[in-house]
Amino acid sequence: MTTLNLTAAAGVRDTAYRKIAWRLMPILMLCYLCAYLDRVNVGFAKLQMMDDLALSETVYGLGAGIFFIGYFFFEVPSNLILHRVGARRWIARIMITWGLISGLFALVETAWQFYLLRFLLGVAEAGLAPGLLLYLTYWFPAARRARMTVLWFIAIPLSGMIGGPISGWIMERFAGVHGWAGWQWMFALEAVPTLLMGLVVLMALKDRVEDAPWLDEHQKRLVRADLDADDQHKHQHGTIAAFISDRRLWLLALIYFCVVMGQYALTFWLPTLVRNAGIREPLQIGLLSSLPYLCAIVAMILAGRSGDRHRERRWHLAIPMLAGAAALLLATQFGHYVALSVAFLCLAAAGILSASSLFWMLPTNLLGGVSAAAGIAAVNCFANLAGFFSPYLIGGISSITGSPAWGMYLITLVLLAGSLLVFRIPAAQVNR
Repeated sequence: MTTLNLTAAAGVRDTAYRKIAWRLMPILMLCYLCAYLDRVNVGFAKLQMMDDLALSETVYGLGAGIFFIGYFFFEVPSNLILHRVGARRWIARIMITWGLISGLFALVETAWQFYLLRFLLGVAEAGLAPGLLLYLTYWFPAARRARMTVLWFIAIPLSGMIGGPISGWIMERFAGVHGWAGWQWMFALEAVPTLLMGLVVLMALKDRVEDAPWLDEHQKRLVRADLDADDQHKHQHGTIAAFISDRRLWLLALIYFCVVMGQYALTFWLPTLVRNAGIREPLQIGLLSSLPYLCAIVAMILAGRSGDRHRERRWHLAIPMLAGAAALLLATQFGHYVALSVAFLCLAAAGILSASSLFWMLPTNLLGGVSAAAGIAAVNCFANLAGFFSPYLIGGISSITGSPAWGMYLITLVLLAGSLLVFRIPAAQVNR
């Protein structure tokens, strides 16, 4: 093929991937933004709900974490169903059911009701994150996927930026309306976008490149050739025993477990850390809580571009984890100084959330086919047990010591350990 033809083909490819990104990424980002609104709003509900329902820090931590038990048991089956029936229908089902359950939190009156709904919410939402990750592998080869993964993961800090102020505003503005507390209105109103996005997914997503009416036949062939070539570098397990005995999967799960411990320490306790610095009004807490997420967006974009440009994956994961660990430690040390505390929380969020997105270049570069569907889900469901342990441990330690500081010290050590484990993965297997 001549240089002119290669240049023309590269131009067609770039145009095709731009079309795919503009068609799919806004929808995927909005889906994940809705998912993380559930993480943000339970952190804000804590500011009022605990007093209204007489819940302890330990009860809150256990309830926040029980979500991930349901998530754990249903994650792999959910992703295998998605791989079989298609992303469009299954992601829509996930969103509609979890939107309905999320709205029911407005009716919670006891700790056991809180526990039950958190568990059911985890069951309903299981499969969304790995399902969306798997869906990206159907459209983007490895060399282009880090930027798309980061773009999608921007929904996490974006949900904090948007969800924090909105949650604070709802809790202030609607407090007492029709006899409901502000946190009840927050759960009810913030369930609506999830239900609407479920309908959007059903109408707008396509399952495969071949189904996309907005790509011409030449573009479809080039994208399919890229994806087929990418799959040749991936490993598929022949049996369930081979899948379970693959040490790389367990190593990946352990690394991501460490990342998620830090991620949910931020998600569930950021409003509390800001309040402990001396801020009392929910709206002000929401506004200040949005700053770390804004910094995370900038860091995630830069890190994703750098990873793709250099085709290097391990250091791009380990360095953000180390930066997040150090910043979380410093934010705790200077917790009573608003400016310093928020500044270090900004760095912590930038590091931890960048690591959370960049991690997924490792399993998606290693696995293909059904192994990718099961492997991504298995890694995610095991690692998301950290979503149970992180709030529960911090809540328990806070109840005993009267401060979340010692819990944050533990999270710092976990992030440090995870960053060291990254280098157990051979560079040649993931640097593509």
